[in-house]
Amino acid sequence: MASNRIERINEDIQRVLSGLLRNVKDPRLNKGMLSITAVQTTGDLRYAQVYVSALAVSDEKELLKGLKSASGYLRRELGSILKLRYTPELQFHLDKSIEHGAHISKILNTLDIPGEEGQDG
Repeated sequence: MASNRIERINEDIQRVLSGLLRNVKDPRLNKGMLSITAVQTTGDLRYAQVYVSALAVSDEKELLKGLKSASGYLRRELGSILKLRYTPELQFHLDKSIEHGAHISKILNTLDIPGEEGQDG
């Protein structure tokens, strides 16, 4: 039962942070397209691992520095929107799964599969 509650809180944090990231004025965060792919909080709600996917971002280290510097603002706003006893400390990590999937898809599209020539639909 508690894990179901944690999952709901993770989804709420992900939804709220996605909206809040649009309001952050840090130029390091406005260079590319950011999306929050997952949030995992600890059982005591003290820490939240936030996984961010970034497309068209040249410097990922600067992006993480920007997220870290904005974490205080994001945490404060998150606490005011979600009425939790503890607002978790946000720890940001890059999620490269979308990039990895696109790379695999590109490789699969370049493969020449025997027996598919001449077959209809």
